[in-house]
Amino acid sequence: MDDQFYMRIALDLAENGRGYTSPNPMVGAVAVKDGTIIGKGWHEVLGGPHAEVNALDHAGEKAAGATLYVTLEPCHHYGRTPPCTERILAAGIRRVVIAAADPNPKVTGGGADYLKSQGLDITIGVCEEAALEQNEAFFKFIRTGRPFVFLKCAATLDGRIATRTGDSKWVTGPASRQYVHELRHWADGIMVGVGTVKADNPSLTTRLDDKKGVDPHRIILDTRLSIPEDAKVLQIESASDTLIIFHQPDDPEKPGRLAEKGVGLLEAPVKDGGLDFSAVLEMLGRKNMTSLMIEGGSRVLGSALRSDIADKIYFFYAPKILGGDDGIPICSGPGPELMAGSIPIENIHVKRFDEDVLISGYVRRQR
Repeated sequence: MDDQFYMRIALDLAENGRGYTSPNPMVGAVAVKDGTIIGKGWHEVLGGPHAEVNALDHAGEKAAGATLYVTLEPCHHYGRTPPCTERILAAGIRRVVIAAADPNPKVTGGGADYLKSQGLDITIGVCEEAALEQNEAFFKFIRTGRPFVFLKCAATLDGRIATRTGDSKWVTGPASRQYVHELRHWADGIMVGVGTVKADNPSLTTRLDDKKGVDPHRIILDTRLSIPEDAKVLQIESASDTLIIFHQPDDPEKPGRLAEKGVGLLEAPVKDGGLDFSAVLEMLGRKNMTSLMIEGGSRVLGSALRSDIADKIYFFYAPKILGGDDGIPICSGPGPELMAGSIPIENIHVKRFDEDVLISGYVRRQR
C-alpha cells in the first residue's frame, strides 16, 4: 500500500467531524506499522482531542516506530489542547506524512519543521488537493478572516423557485431536501432575506434522520428591521442564535424589544440599495463563522452574486416546468447586458437525488 492509500483513509475519517469542529478544521489520522493500520482517529468535536492524539491513543504502545498519516500539519502550539507535535514525539513515531500544510501564514511549517528537527522523516503534499477541498472553508477563513460562502437554491427546469403566488412547497423532493439539511449541518451560518421570512416563515434549523445535526446560526438580512416579531426564527430554542443585520429601523423601539428576546442585532452600512455584503462578511468573520450558506430569496441570491462574495453554488433542479414568466426567478435584480458578462462556474459536479439534479461548482472571481 502506498502513501495515498492510507491518506485517503485519513481523509475519510476526517469527514466524520464535518459540522462538529468549526472554527477548527476537520482532520483525520492513521497510524501504520509494517503495512498494518494500528490506529485511527479524527477530530471529533471542538475543544476535544485532535485527530493525531485519538489515532495514537488507539495505537497505544504499538505506535513506536510507526508512520502517522494526518490530513493537516500537526499543531505546534497551545490552543484549546496541547501541541500534537509533542504527543507524536512521545509516542515514538518515526515518520509523518501530511496532506496539507497549516494555512496560517504565521505558523505554516512550524509543526513539520519542528518534527523534522527532532529527527523524524516528514513528507508533505500527499492527496493535498483533496485535503484543501475538504477544509476549503477553514482555509479561506484563516487567510481572509471571512467565511466561505455558498449559495443554495431549489428551482424548476425553467429557473423558478416559486410560483407567482410565492408557493414553493415543494419544488424538489424529500431526498434533495434532506441533503439541504446536511448542508445546514455543515455551515456555521444560514442567511436569508426578510422577504423569505415573511413569505415562508421558516425555522432555519437542521433536521437529519440518521444523526444529531448542528443548527447553524440564523442570519436575517432586514434593512428596515421589518421582521414580524412572532416569526418562527425568533422563537426557536437552539444552541445557535438568531442574528438580524439591519441598517435603519422604521420603528426605533423595535431593536430593544428584539434584544430582550435574545435576538442578536448588527447594524451594517448600505451599498447599491441594499446591505453591504462585504461589511456583513467582515462582521460574521469576527464572530468566528468560517462558512455561510445563503438560501435566498431571489433578491439576496442576486445581490450576493453581483457583490462577488459567493465561493460556491448548490443549485437543485426538479423535473418540473411552470411554463410562464410570472414565477419567482432564482435571482432578481439587474443582470449583465451581454452574455459575456455572466458569472462562470468551474469544477462542476452533477449528482442525482431521485428525480432531482444537483449542480454544484465554484464561482470564478470576477476581479
